[in-house]
Amino acid sequence: MSSYVFPPIPQPSVAIEGQSARFPVRRIFCVGRNYAEHAREMGHDPQAEPPFFFTKPADALVVHGASIAYPPATADLHHEAELVVAIGTGGAEIPETAALDHVFGYAAGNDLTRRDLQAAAKAARRPWDMAKGFDASAVIGAIRPGQAVPQGAIRCRVDGALRQSADLAEMIWPVPAIIAHLSRLVCLAPGDLIMTGTPAGVAAIQRGETCAVEIDGLVPATVTMV
Repeated sequence: MSSYVFPPIPQPSVAIEGQSARFPVRRIFCVGRNYAEHAREMGHDPQAEPPFFFTKPADALVVHGASIAYPPATADLHHEAELVVAIGTGGAEIPETAALDHVFGYAAGNDLTRRDLQAAAKAARRPWDMAKGFDASAVIGAIRPGQAVPQGAIRCRVDGALRQSADLAEMIWPVPAIIAHLSRLVCLAPGDLIMTGTPAGVAAIQRGETCAVEIDGLVPATVTMV
């Protein structure tokens, strides 16, 4: 049996709707600029490039209903409502036609972003890691098992006020294309999560506010900033 110089961190995991077992999280991949209007609001051409990816550490995960501290080093924390794909079967070079066979289920998620740090990194042509991969930056609701891609609305509300509202069908790169493309860059594995991009309307969250991401048919992903 292995010994360690200090105790390993607990396995990050997400609740599964209707089950006591939990989904162990291995990695969190995120798709950038996957809704045309959001790409435009960030100053980019939505037709100019294939999907690109950034990551968050698994221990950045925040469960639905949690209260978390407003993160340090920012004065402009933004919400980003996203559909999350949970991978149940790994693989590389996955064809689009077989991509959904690798899905365990789906969840609502919130890609919290230190927008001021991201803007500074972009201006200096530096990585976004500290803008996206900071502690408690990935809010994930309970996973609903199933391979069929959810359909319908995706919304974000802050203290009940609607901030983001779109249809999942507006994604530039649909779920099968995202899985296929990502699997040509890395070998996907069970436990991987893919956050599939956010629609227009991203904006700041303040201390004391509650932010809820809602997707038709899925459990919300709600977090309160303290």
